[in-house]
Amino acid sequence: MENMLTVKATWDNEANVWVAESEDVPGLITEADTMEQLITRLHTLIPELLEENGILSQLENKTIPFHLYSEREETVQFG
Repeated sequence: MENMLTVKATWDNEANVWVAESEDVPGLITEADTMEQLITRLHTLIPELLEENGILSQLENKTIPFHLYSEREETVQFG
């Protein structure tokens, strides 16, 4: 495992929620109404999923850094 996990959050316009996924964390997919709620969920889910996948025991320390990047498509009206 690399030093930094990468998590991608995408805004779902139809459901009005942030959806998070990560190739670094097997099984991770979750959603939340706000980015703050999403981060709270990630703090719980990432260690749980890493433990379930036998990855957590391979870590040397108790800190799991992750980079959360987001995408959100919007439109603007003009004229």
